[in-house]
Amino acid sequence: MKLKMSEKSLFAILLRSPWWFSIGIAALLMLLSRVFLPEAFRVLGMLSGLPFCVLGIIAAWRQRNTPSPERVAQALSNLADMSWKQFLPTIEQAFVRQGFNVSRLNSGPADLSLEKSGKITLVSCKRWKAATLGVEVLRDLKALQTSQDAAYAACISLSLPTGAALEFAKANAVQLICQDELASFFLKGI
Repeated sequence: MKLKMSEKSLFAILLRSPWWFSIGIAALLMLLSRVFLPEAFRVLGMLSGLPFCVLGIIAAWRQRNTPSPERVAQALSNLADMSWKQFLPTIEQAFVRQGFNVSRLNSGPADLSLEKSGKITLVSCKRWKAATLGVEVLRDLKALQTSQDAAYAACISLSLPTGAALEFAKANAVQLICQDELASFFLKGI
């Protein structure tokens, strides 16, 4: 049986929050325990902040290479200003830097075929500047993935997917690389 933490639990929320939130809660718990608990229970009360210290350390480790919101906004702006002829080589280079062998596909719903460790990933990025990412693009990509027996499928877009597209992607294991994730990917590729 695999245990999974609820996305709405306090610990899950703190893991997604800036690391100093958890450290601040730990410090506050230790201070309150020191001030308000009787002498016999102070040490035990101060130890109640330990899980929050651990969460803060885990969050800091996860966030160590995360770009600032300003860098993300600048990267998204730079991507939006690119033409298709500039964008495609940039994305290819980013994938090559991550160790993929990249091949361009000239037709169909996928634009790139990535190979790494014997597994093929099909990537669609032609509609990267579309106002919204609809489910049709993802359906076509999934059909191509199935027909070519590719291991994975991914779709790149500057815009957020529609609700139906998001549900389809989750149900069919199509990875969406949108907005902040795309900016982070772009910044790592520079």
